[in-house]
Amino acid sequence: MRRARTPALLTGVLALAAALAACAPVPQPVETRLPPGMSASAPAPTVSVPSPSVVTLSPAPSTSVAPGPTTAPSAPSDDPGALSCGDGGSQSVSGAEQTVRIVGTCSELDVSGSALTVDASGATVQTLRISGDRARVTVASVDSLVVQGNDGSVTSAGAIGSADLSGDRTTVQSGGTISSVTVRGQDNVVRADGGVGSTTVEGRGNQVG
Repeated sequence: MRRARTPALLTGVLALAAALAACAPVPQPVETRLPPGMSASAPAPTVSVPSPSVVTLSPAPSTSVAPGPTTAPSAPSDDPGALSCGDGGSQSVSGAEQTVRIVGTCSELDVSGSALTVDASGATVQTLRISGDRARVTVASVDSLVVQGNDGSVTSAGAIGSADLSGDRTTVQSGGTISSVTVRGQDNVVRADGGVGSTTVEGRGNQVG
């Protein structure tokens, strides 16, 4: 009886082993997908990374601008802020509410504007013409003075050759003589420490002497 059970038992063991083998997981093949146009034998694509570059910045070239020639009148080195007539030149001043210094020997000095102050005490002037109101002019000496305006003032340290005034309330003072005076207007005052020569006065309230 024992020998008859052995084959049956062996058969059952083999059947169980076969069933277990059928249930074991079967490894699946690995599928590699490549981009279109590439075969399996083509080398893998490489990615190039640019190496860092070193840029050397050179300093920008400096630009120097040479000063251009100036058109301002020349001034002597001992008085750089003054306008110079030089020796026998002419000069003009115009504007409003300004103060200007004049030096040199001026053949002609023109002053035009309003409330101008002109210091020409360091200059000798042949012809001084003033047009405008409230001009204040001092001069070393003047040969010919012409004033057209109101409320002006002219002071000369030296003599005045001739003075011609047209306007009101202008004062002329000379430290020397005034050879001739012509006044047209009102309330003008002309004074000369050395005396006044010929006089022509038209208007009221004028004082000459």
